[in-house]
Amino acid sequence: MRLRLILALLGCVAGAAQAAPSDSPAKPHKAYLSLIIDDLGQNLPRDRRVLALPGPVTTAIMPDTPHAAEFAREAYRAGKIVILHMPMDPATGPFAWHPELPIEELKKRLDAAFKAVPYTSGINNHMGSRMTAQRPAMAWLMADLQQRHKFFVDSRTSASTVAAAEAQKIGLASVSRDVFLDDERTEAAIAAQLESAIVLAQKHGSAVIIGHPYPQTLAVLQRELPRLKARGIEWIDIRQMIGVRSNRASAAHGNDGTYR
Repeated sequence: MRLRLILALLGCVAGAAQAAPSDSPAKPHKAYLSLIIDDLGQNLPRDRRVLALPGPVTTAIMPDTPHAAEFAREAYRAGKIVILHMPMDPATGPFAWHPELPIEELKKRLDAAFKAVPYTSGINNHMGSRMTAQRPAMAWLMADLQQRHKFFVDSRTSASTVAAAEAQKIGLASVSRDVFLDDERTEAAIAAQLESAIVLAQKHGSAVIIGHPYPQTLAVLQRELPRLKARGIEWIDIRQMIGVRSNRASAAHGNDGTYR
């Protein structure tokens, strides 16, 4: 009798041990990263290095560059997403948007820019700290992009931007930049910015980064991007990122998913 009691007690202890939570760490949630390279179309040999990066790079091509159409064709044939890198005030040039321009002129310049850069799936702003703060113009742009079936990426060149908020209001497919890689053009600084994007993705689930085709930027990307998978980062294209975020603002850009 006593032996049976001891065995029963041991069985209860074993069962409790099996039911207890494991001491092993919880499996981390997925972390996603998307990369956009801006200011393309100016130098074909340099820009082709972007196409050689080992993953889904989004190519943002400026309309007022000598190789805009040719590079757009090459990027499209290479399977890269092409977007229009639209100049906005304080940018200058024949395509640039300025707050004082009427909607009719904004539309004319946008139409011309899309013709200059074929194969586009969407648009992001080149500069634009003044222009992206203009709510009526941004509301018009998002409605126009919706009719064209294009998505929008807010480069967030200013904390005063209302562009992503206007896109969100009408349900336009959109996403916002989180990290600029190369405001400082040294490999050490660029690598540090990339690391901050990785940490952000690991913490919040995703990060959108924008860089430029500088030799230092491309050197860092060629070295570090192949290592992302080993760190638990999934490198996805910008369309997939829009789906991951479901048009909701990240914690850095809004409250409860709504852009500030």
